[in-house]
Amino acid sequence: MAMFLKVEWDFTSVEGLTKNDWYFVNCNHQSWSDIPITQKILNRKIPMLKFFLKKELIWVPIIGICWWALDFPFMKRSTPAQIKKDPSLAGKDLETTQKACEKFKTTPVSVFNFLEGTRFTPEKHARQESPFTNLLKPKAGGAAFVLGSMGSQMNTMLDLTIVYHDKDIGPWDLFCGRISKVTVHINKIEIPKEFLGKDYSSDPEFKAAFQAWLNTLWENKDQLITDIKTRNNIN
Repeated sequence: MAMFLKVEWDFTSVEGLTKNDWYFVNCNHQSWSDIPITQKILNRKIPMLKFFLKKELIWVPIIGICWWALDFPFMKRSTPAQIKKDPSLAGKDLETTQKACEKFKTTPVSVFNFLEGTRFTPEKHARQESPFTNLLKPKAGGAAFVLGSMGSQMNTMLDLTIVYHDKDIGPWDLFCGRISKVTVHINKIEIPKEFLGKDYSSDPEFKAAFQAWLNTLWENKDQLITDIKTRNNIN
């Protein structure tokens, strides 16, 4: 990306990052370009990003085997219809998360998660009736399970906000040089200690407090995106 793509990078620098600590990394999700951009911005500053993948992605040529060799956790997601037919499937995602996090405890790692759960589109935004202008609603469960399983080891969140200055932002657009400028704002956040090592599924007070905390972060993130767009005349 540095050698062949003439992208203008506008990003904030963050002090105190190290490859010897554990991080929870989050980013707003608009395109699969978000992943290589996040990798570029954080490369060699923190441990390698690990993210949870759908089990089917192991069959992606070359990349699937790389993910497997690098010990990325693969998850077999069950549909509501499958869970209704076999209720025992309901907790499988949580079991996979917990097993992966047990491995993560032995070596510093950066767990990467899109809290929105899916890429932003105007259609999804309208269907959700999202209260945010530029974001879908955050999904708290996955993040809470990771923080609950990792205990006190993972106490820092890196919240990335990506704003594209171009209309076409897909990965093919990125690698073909059609993305000219990207703004990335990094917010280093200390995760409140009361959110670490808790059981999200059985602690209603923790669940409500964690969701409220994420919503506040999302309100600030939404306003930041609006400010960046206004400042750079991005429609």
